[in-house]
Amino acid sequence: MSQDEGNRPPGLIASLGLVTRNAIGLLLNRLELAALELAEVRNHLLKLVLVFALAVVAGCFALAYATVTIAYLAWQSLGWTILPIITCVFLLIAIGLIVYARAMIASGKLSLPATMAELKSDRDMLV
Repeated sequence: MSQDEGNRPPGLIASLGLVTRNAIGLLLNRLELAALELAEVRNHLLKLVLVFALAVVAGCFALAYATVTIAYLAWQSLGWTILPIITCVFLLIAIGLIVYARAMIASGKLSLPATMAELKSDRDMLV
């Protein structure tokens, strides 16, 4: 074996093997990142579903109390003021929960920002 053979760069097959190994490693890293972010998104989505369900329940209570208030006011009896107060309380709760849910959606907590940024940088690097 001469000195030139020891200093030679790897052949085509070896280079393709290295590129393939690096590409698989990159793909696995991206999949791990996506899995981590999906777990986080799942938690935010569950929280959003719970908030939405509470908003629906509060809205149903507001509707029920509003109906009772209209009926009660039609009878012109004493003590009718507590029902509009309860109606307003449940209505404010429903509005607050809906505003909170919309803020969660607008904040981007249900997206995959790190994964999307990495995929974009990979695309830019390859193109």
